[in-house]
Amino acid sequence: MGKQECHFINGTEQVRFLERQFYNREQLLHFDSDVGVYVGDTPFGEIQARDYNSHREYLKYKRGQVDTYCRSNYKLGTPFSVERRALSPPSQCPQLSPVSPPSLPVPPSVSISLVPSSSQPGPGRLLCSVMDFYPAPVQVRWFQDGQELPEHVVATDVVPNGDWSCQVLVLLEIPPRRGVTYSCQVEHVSLEHPLSRHWEMPPDTVRSKILVGVGGFVLGLVFLVLGLGFYLREKSS
Repeated sequence: MGKQECHFINGTEQVRFLERQFYNREQLLHFDSDVGVYVGDTPFGEIQARDYNSHREYLKYKRGQVDTYCRSNYKLGTPFSVERRALSPPSQCPQLSPVSPPSLPVPPSVSISLVPSSSQPGPGRLLCSVMDFYPAPVQVRWFQDGQELPEHVVATDVVPNGDWSCQVLVLLEIPPRRGVTYSCQVEHVSLEHPLSRHWEMPPDTVRSKILVGVGGFVLGLVFLVLGLGFYLREKSS
């Protein structure tokens, strides 16, 4: 859930735009026009903030909302100061550059990454990144060994890239387990069939090194015993 606020001093002489994003009553991240970038308030919010801040055109658009949203709505709403108007999320990702929208739907690129979690124990959390698709409506689902995981899933809003394309991040809150296959499935109008990406916990490298070391030691010991036996036999003969 997102909340947008405008703070006015002396009418529109000094204006501050503030956007805050929440999940389960906890603020994940916020954008302050006085700062000019997104700031994460939780570990997952920091991931979202870094992603948002990597898109310069989108940041330019957010900074411009001091004028396009706050000052514009101030002029319209002053005669009706008791009336408040909320912005509804767009059905399409808005264009932030002077280009025409694609004539055909654009399929997303999908990837899974393991991100660290400082607030919860375990190896980290799985993040499904769905990038560069058009139009905006998209459905992203997580599966564990073929069984859907409808709970423990947190998603960002669909974010515009600035060229009519969009992106969304979907985090699986439960820690991954070894020997289990996790899948991120994406459904979009550009795809004939759902697009899936799979992920498995890599082998425990430390344990593997220990086993290799023990195996090498045992093998060396065997060769030592065989060599010693061969030497004693030759000596006795």
